[in-house]
Amino acid sequence: MTDTHLSAQPESKLSAGAFYRLVWKWHFLASLYVLPFMLILSITGGIYLFKPQIEEWLYADRLNVEITGPALPYAAQIDAVRESAGITRLRGITTEDRPGRTTLIEFNDADKTRSYAWVNPYTADVLAITPREDTAMRVVKNIHGALLGGSIGTKFVELAAHWAIVMFITGIYLWWPRGERRWRDVLSLPRGAGRPWWRQAHLLVGGLAFVLIMPLLASGLPWTDVWGGGLSYVQEQTGQKSKSLRFGGGVPNSVAQSGDTIPAETVFDIARAQGLVAPYELRPPKNNKAAYWIRSASRNRFEQTELIIDQYSGDVLKRHEFSDNPAVAKTVSLGISFHQGELYGIANLVQNTLAALLGVALSVTGFVAWWKRRPKGTLGVPAAPTAALSSGMGILIIGLMIFLPLMGASLVLALVLDWLVFKRLGWFQAQTA
Repeated sequence: MTDTHLSAQPESKLSAGAFYRLVWKWHFLASLYVLPFMLILSITGGIYLFKPQIEEWLYADRLNVEITGPALPYAAQIDAVRESAGITRLRGITTEDRPGRTTLIEFNDADKTRSYAWVNPYTADVLAITPREDTAMRVVKNIHGALLGGSIGTKFVELAAHWAIVMFITGIYLWWPRGERRWRDVLSLPRGAGRPWWRQAHLLVGGLAFVLIMPLLASGLPWTDVWGGGLSYVQEQTGQKSKSLRFGGGVPNSVAQSGDTIPAETVFDIARAQGLVAPYELRPPKNNKAAYWIRSASRNRFEQTELIIDQYSGDVLKRHEFSDNPAVAKTVSLGISFHQGELYGIANLVQNTLAALLGVALSVTGFVAWWKRRPKGTLGVPAAPTAALSSGMGILIIGLMIFLPLMGASLVLALVLDWLVFKRLGWFQAQTA
C-alpha cells in the first residue's frame, strides 16, 4: 500500500504538497474500510436513539392495557408465565409503576432461552412472549455493536471505530483551508455539478461530521471488546471500577438466611419509601442465602440508585448511588448516556440524530466522490510518496499498539501484507488522478 508513481523522498524532506498527498492516501485507505461500517452504524445508531418511541409504537398492544381492577400479586403473574412457557430461571421483574402499563417479566423458558413476557397486571393474561434477542431494538443493537456476528463481528466494528479516528483526523487536515481556499469556501454549500459538487459536499459534510461524530466514537470505545476490556482492567487495578451492585462483588447476603421470603410487592414498596424513581427493575434472590436487588431504571444516570434488600426481613443491606462511583466510572457511564442521546435531554437527542444523518451523508458522498474520481478499472488510490518504515513510524505503531491495540495490530498486518503480497499483485497501489 505504499508504492507510488512519485519519487520517494525522505520523510523529513517531504514538501507540503507531498505530505498532503501522503495524508490523502491514508485518508483514502482508512475510508475504504470505514465508510461501509459507518453507513450501517449511523443508520442503526440513529434508529436506536428512538428506542422508547419505537417500542411504544411497535409494542403498544403489549405495553398498555385497560384498568379493570386492583393489580394481582406478582406471584400470580409469574405463575401465568410459567404455565405459558415454563420458567427454568426467573431473571427479573420491571414495572413502570403507572396504572394501565403491563408488567415485564424476564426469564429463561423451558428451553433455557432468555425471554421477555408482557403480562396484564389486572388479569394475569400473558399478552406476548418473545426471546430477548428477537425483540426489534435488541436486533438493531446487535447489528450496531456486532453486525449480528457475535464476538467476531464486534471486533470488526471496533476496528472500524479505530480507523474512523484516522479517517477523521486525516480528513480534517485535507479539509482545512490552505492556499487560495478560504474559510468561506470550505463552509459554503456545494456548487456546480458532477464530481466537483460531490467533492465539495463531502468536504462540508466531513467538517461537520468531525465535530459531532468524534465524541460518539470516543464515548463508544468503553463498550468494545479489546479497548473496553483494557480500560476495564485498568479501572479495576486503579480502583476506578464502577461500584454498581448488579454485577460487582461485595454484595451482602440476607442476614437470616431462612424463613419466609417477602413478596416482590414489598420490595417495590421499600424502593418507593427509599425514594427510588420509577420505573423499577427487580432481580430476585438466586438462592435462600441471597438478597433482592432492585434499582431505578430511570434514563437519568444520577437517579439510578440501587438497593440490596434482605429477602426475609426486608432490611436495606446496602445502597448505591451513582455519585458513589469513582471518577473514571462516572465518566464512562455518562459517556454511554451521551452516546444513547440521554445525557442532556432533547438537545442530546437532536445532536446525535444529526450526527447519524451526517454519518450516512458522509458515507454516500465519500463513495460517490471516489467513484467519479477513480480511473476506470482501478481503485484510484491517490499517488503519494513512499512511506518508509522509519523510527517515527515504529514509535507510532508502538503507541497505537498500546492505546488502540486492535488498530495497531491491523496496521502491522497491513504493512506485512503490503510487503509480501499487495506489491507483488499490484493491489492498493497508487494511481495518478
